[in-house]
Amino acid sequence: MTTTRIGYIGLGTMGGAMAENLIRAGYDLTVYNRTASKAERFLGLGALLAETPAEVARRSEVVFVNVSDTPDVLEVVFGANGVAEGAHAGMILVDHSTIKPGASREIYRRLQELGVDALDAPVSGGDIGAKNGTLTIMVGGDAEVLEKVRPMLQVVGKNITHVGEAGAGQVAKAANQIMVAAQMVAEAELMLFAQKSGVDVRKVLEAIRGGAAQCWTLDVKPQRLLAGNRAPGFKSSLQAKDLNIVMETAHEYEVVLPGTAINTQLFNAMVAAGSGDLDNSAVIQVIEGLNNEELVTSG
Repeated sequence: MTTTRIGYIGLGTMGGAMAENLIRAGYDLTVYNRTASKAERFLGLGALLAETPAEVARRSEVVFVNVSDTPDVLEVVFGANGVAEGAHAGMILVDHSTIKPGASREIYRRLQELGVDALDAPVSGGDIGAKNGTLTIMVGGDAEVLEKVRPMLQVVGKNITHVGEAGAGQVAKAANQIMVAAQMVAEAELMLFAQKSGVDVRKVLEAIRGGAAQCWTLDVKPQRLLAGNRAPGFKSSLQAKDLNIVMETAHEYEVVLPGTAINTQLFNAMVAAGSGDLDNSAVIQVIEGLNNEELVTSG
């Protein structure tokens, strides 16, 4: 085991894989999950289970948080039996959640008053990146604090960038989600465009991957869709949540984002239709509905 004691709060698709990688790298982990049953398998990996986030904080020098949304993070950190209640001077909180930049700045300020450092460090790379330890990590906060936790971040990510002061990591993640959503919608449109034009979708994808359209989305997602697989990956409900954060932040700073506004509505439509648990690439179903055309699959 390494000497640094780590706490990990939030053991979902992303957090669970990241926590497991830290354990396998030799770190001593105390874990907590609001749905306790998801935490039980970590006992077999050598982790300790905590009953509250405060208990995690008391046992740890560095606490990682990886939960769904802004209210969840604020509750985990500042709610009853939250991290703040068990925090101690010199502790570092690293928040991998995707939340509002303003909330990350609030967390930084309030924890500073307790002698605790905080980094906002949202990630990109999906469940595959989380499992393989190849995530992109966008960090906001003090550069010297990042250097203290960099060895741990290098276990879960390969591209770690200090973007700027508190909240800057969340701004970078919001920018990332603008591009991700655009790619998911464009992928859906081009596949149905090719199909309705009577051309082999697979051949079109093969042709354009070698040109200017090449991107991670076209490398990973079409094969799943063409096989009839729309299971997450990254849930459409979370994509919608992230895009709504983008639009709220854009309103705050008076930024006009016409393309993202449309894409936000497409993903909100996914959630409204009860399909929020499907992969973000499954936004193709909204485009299918608009065209009265279903993608032909081999599944």
